[in-house]
Amino acid sequence: MRTSLMWLIQQSTIEKKMEEAPDSAYEIGVVIGSYLPFVVLAGIAYAIYYYNKKKRDSE
Repeated sequence: MRTSLMWLIQQSTIEKKMEEAPDSAYEIGVVIGSYLPFVVLAGIAYAIYYYNKKKRDSE
């Protein structure tokens, strides 16, 4: 439940920033800045998974 609440808060913040955006470049920056942390975390999770899988296979 807490995750969905945070998602709703973030979505409304993004939508508000999009409405107040001075130009399309700002909108692109907001979208990239909103999704970049999730992409980075997914990359880190995959790297840890790959490292552990490789380590387990070598044993």
